[in-house]
Amino acid sequence: MSRAAYRISAAVLAGVVFLIDVLTPLEGAVAVGYVVVILLAARTMQRADVLVAALGSVILTISAYLSAHNLALDSAALRLLMSFAAIGITLALVLQNQTATKRLSDQARLLDLSHDMIFVRNREGIITFWNRASEETYGWSGELAIGRVADDLLQTAYSAERSAIEAVLLYAGRWEGKVKQRTRAGETLTVDARWVLQRDRYGEAIGVLESYTDITESIAAHDALVQSERRYRRMFDASRVGVAEEDWTEVRQALNSLEVDGAGLADYLTRHPGFVQQARLLARNRKVNPALEAMVGAESSSDYVGCVDRILPNCDRTFIHALLSFARKEPFFEGETEMIGADGHRIPAIFTITFPPDDDRNVLIFVVDVTERRRAQDALLAAQSELARAARAATLGELSASIAHEVNQPLAAIVTSGEAGLRWLQRDTPDLEEVSAAISRVVDEGRRAGAIVTRIRGFVEKVPARNDTLKICDVIADAALLVERELAKSEVALSFTASQELPQIRGDRVQLQQVFVNLFINAAQAMAGQNTTRHISVAADTTDGDDIVIAITDTGPGIAMNDLTRLFEPFFTTKHGGMGMGLAICRTTMEAHGGQMTAESSSGLGATFRLRLPAIQPPTPQ
Repeated sequence: MSRAAYRISAAVLAGVVFLIDVLTPLEGAVAVGYVVVILLAARTMQRADVLVAALGSVILTISAYLSAHNLALDSAALRLLMSFAAIGITLALVLQNQTATKRLSDQARLLDLSHDMIFVRNREGIITFWNRASEETYGWSGELAIGRVADDLLQTAYSAERSAIEAVLLYAGRWEGKVKQRTRAGETLTVDARWVLQRDRYGEAIGVLESYTDITESIAAHDALVQSERRYRRMFDASRVGVAEEDWTEVRQALNSLEVDGAGLADYLTRHPGFVQQARLLARNRKVNPALEAMVGAESSSDYVGCVDRILPNCDRTFIHALLSFARKEPFFEGETEMIGADGHRIPAIFTITFPPDDDRNVLIFVVDVTERRRAQDALLAAQSELARAARAATLGELSASIAHEVNQPLAAIVTSGEAGLRWLQRDTPDLEEVSAAISRVVDEGRRAGAIVTRIRGFVEKVPARNDTLKICDVIADAALLVERELAKSEVALSFTASQELPQIRGDRVQLQQVFVNLFINAAQAMAGQNTTRHISVAADTTDGDDIVIAITDTGPGIAMNDLTRLFEPFFTTKHGGMGMGLAICRTTMEAHGGQMTAESSSGLGATFRLRLPAIQPPTPQ
């Protein structure tokens, strides 16, 4: 019923009681019926309605008494007093009940505002109150939940015996723990439970207020974190790559204290080695994995917990570049360095440093020992050097006729000049001036022969690679002298042009000579037998980047397109009886000098080999 209906009902009932009291000869305390009027008015839950009903009942009671009994003091007066007492007691009880109800209603409203699931159950476990968060989380409305046994409704699973939990609750008045519950949709929740025992004024337990916080997601996040930590620990310990975990918090603070950044920071670190050394001491090793322990020969990880100076040598400059990357907030830095082992020996290694975001202090360093790779590289370089020497020897074998001719020419001139000198001495009057001239020619030709032998021996002998300052024009000229006779025999003309004075380069004269000799001989052999003009042109120039580019072009038949893609592969050859190593060695030599070598050709239009070498940059004027 609505409030208006209750008000009308109370008014009608009050009128009926009044009429009965006035119009009938009943001697009973009819006015007690006004108690029901007050109770009907109380159903509106409005304090004003109750007071109006009580006041109206009193007025009607007095009016009925006066109309029938005047002011005589008899049994009717006693009944009047009883009616007043009933109305007053009812009014007091109703007002007290409304106050308590309002207080409970306010408390229930607060419970509805809570994000926790809260319900009240009696001693038998039957739900008597069910807040809004419980409706939203569990899926049952208050109408469906109230009156149900809580454990049956939620299929609650406890971590301990239910009877033991009840015993703790009765003894302490409260209990806390974790339980699992199921929602109406069948989802299992893990919740934090907090129970408070409710007692009456006599201390008897009358119910339990239960509050629950859903921690399902936090438990899942914690489990995921634990699993992640376990995976990280397994990878950290089982990895065959050396891993170090370092704390760079103080390094970040030291860098932030500087009033420089960007290019200014790089210059500052270069000019202040003391700060770099201080930063090295601030980078603290926290953990190293077993692979890194074995790499450096440590007995335990504690041997290398501390500053990085225990692993990196003081002369290592990669730390400066790592600091710059760290200051620029780059995600990682890669480099190559040498570590110091437990016994003091140096270990070549490549490493990657992964830098954390600002809210993390842990820096991970992954280290790979490249000792074996370094040895393999050294062995490979030695093998390549030996192979190159063998190739040069093979080249000289092909040029043996030309070499013999070159050497025989000064020898023949020496013999001729010597015989002429003898004849001048055997005259009756020796012509000493002619003898002196003949001896001078002998000396010149002897030196020429010696130069030829020295040039050939230097070309073929096994010597360490050098890094001399060279003029590329001189290198090309020396290579041309070595193949001069071979080119003449094949009727091949060689021309060399340079657009300007070329800058100097750094490299090994003999290795670069081998490149040009191979290319000249290959071009001559490619043009052998053709009736057209046989010509090799060599042109040198500089690029915008100050590199030197040498183009060697012949007028031969060119290179097939299918062969062009494989031209520099080892053991690939188009010559009968060739080894297929000449061009592979040439390209390797160019790359070892920091350069490049490419080939291009059009069928029937000859071939062009382009060589690019870095030039020595002149010093910047101060």
